[in-house]
Amino acid sequence: MRTGRARRVPAALHAGFFARPAPVVARALLGCVLVSEVGGEITSGRIVETEAYIGPHDPASHAAERIGRTLRNASMYGSPGIAYVYRSYGVHWCLNAVTDHDEYPAAVLIRALEPQLGIDVMRQRRTVKGRAPSDTALCSGPGRLAAALGITGLLDGHRLDQRPLWIEAGAGLPDAAVVTGPRIGITRAADWPLRFREHASRWVSRR
Repeated sequence: MRTGRARRVPAALHAGFFARPAPVVARALLGCVLVSEVGGEITSGRIVETEAYIGPHDPASHAAERIGRTLRNASMYGSPGIAYVYRSYGVHWCLNAVTDHDEYPAAVLIRALEPQLGIDVMRQRRTVKGRAPSDTALCSGPGRLAAALGITGLLDGHRLDQRPLWIEAGAGLPDAAVVTGPRIGITRAADWPLRFREHASRWVSRR
């Protein structure tokens, strides 16, 4: 979703925040706040878990050297601070923030949020066959948080400092509060320590 001349949200993180290596951005995003106005509903959550995908030499990346540039991963080659939104297994939308620099495909997957605003809306969006998940499960995974905040492929390529989806600075986390470990749900380079999570959080996708 290209927003053209849409005005920047004053509280949003600037593009320079994302113009750094993906692991640095992944760590720095912990404690920041993802805000959505999709569908005219305000929902938000504090980022408590991320994963870094660090470039074409990363065999787990959607833009790994063996894959190259495709229609699906084109946004990963864009400017730092735009969204790369893809569909996982043809079912769940997942949100990434593009990092590093133009034409270098690296990104950070937003894996889990601690819900803040619009929890009732999140419950409605996540209700299946009349059953809503527990509040701790509302956004405890990339597909879950995308559904809760109304994020779809229409936001692929969207600048993350503009409406209807942006990221704001939050209270930073000290190193003692952060756990770094292997990534989840991949088969290649799964042991690389590129997943970052808040140690005490009840909202992470997996401990």
